[in-house]
Amino acid sequence: MKRKLRTSNYVRKILGIVLILVLLSGIGVLAVNTQVQDVKIELQNGYELSALTRSTKVADILDENNIILKEDEKVTPGLEEEVTPGTAIKITNKSKQEVQIARVSEEGVETTIDELLENYAPITEKIVVEQQPIPFETVTKATTEDKEDVTNKVLQEGQEGIKQITYKVKYQNNEEIEKTVLSEEVIKEPVPKIIQVNKKVTSRAATAARSVTPEKAAQEGGEIYTVTAYCPCSKCCGKATGRTASGTIATPGRTVAASGKFAFGTKLNIGGNIYTVEDRGGAIQGNRIDIFVSSHAAALQFGRRQIRVSVVN
Repeated sequence: MKRKLRTSNYVRKILGIVLILVLLSGIGVLAVNTQVQDVKIELQNGYELSALTRSTKVADILDENNIILKEDEKVTPGLEEEVTPGTAIKITNKSKQEVQIARVSEEGVETTIDELLENYAPITEKIVVEQQPIPFETVTKATTEDKEDVTNKVLQEGQEGIKQITYKVKYQNNEEIEKTVLSEEVIKEPVPKIIQVNKKVTSRAATAARSVTPEKAAQEGGEIYTVTAYCPCSKCCGKATGRTASGTIATPGRTVAASGKFAFGTKLNIGGNIYTVEDRGGAIQGNRIDIFVSSHAAALQFGRRQIRVSVVN
């Protein structure tokens, strides 16, 4: 009986010693795995810092040091990679070319590196200044003369104005890919052409006018409209882009704003001048038409007029 007790005590001692050794071994392994290591982190702006950490994954080390990557930044080694003592973690800026190539790769586009480099060549910008003519308007001035030999008379010759437009143009592979208007400036105001028209003419003069003058055509058909004028300034349009509701660039002598009863592109004879419906307006409803002019002063000078308007077939 005593021998059995001794054997039992002996076995218990051996098991206790083995258990202690196992625990000590685990603690040793844990200490090895959680040893503090010195890791160098290089930021994009060139600043370097040394971090003491027990973590080995790059993402955990950055998180411990409150470092968050921006969309245009990348880290080497990658976020999910493990580092060893002495390893340098470097944060750099992604190049535009790398970002675009990555997007193409994600979309599964099959192409070569040469094609990618050609398609994603650097984009250059230039400031380009251009001058464009501003068409002059033709204004008719009625007279009460009753002489048979009086015909239409030009009181003032028209002159085109000059508008200077500044663009920002983007080029890629020496080709223009985008053009944005930065500013517009009227260098020279257009001078309207003024024609004196005799109200009462003989039948012979009327026959000649019937074949050549649009004024007569406007008098013979159409309806009376309230006609005003507007310019590309913010007071008239609420914006100064010069872009119409139809997508065209508003041009004096051509563009008018009319209600939805006239489709875009409709030609209108307004008091003898031919215009194109290219724009709309919140106040332009029913028998109301707005003629585009080059300046706010010209719009104010035009005022509000009652003019016969007809569609040009």
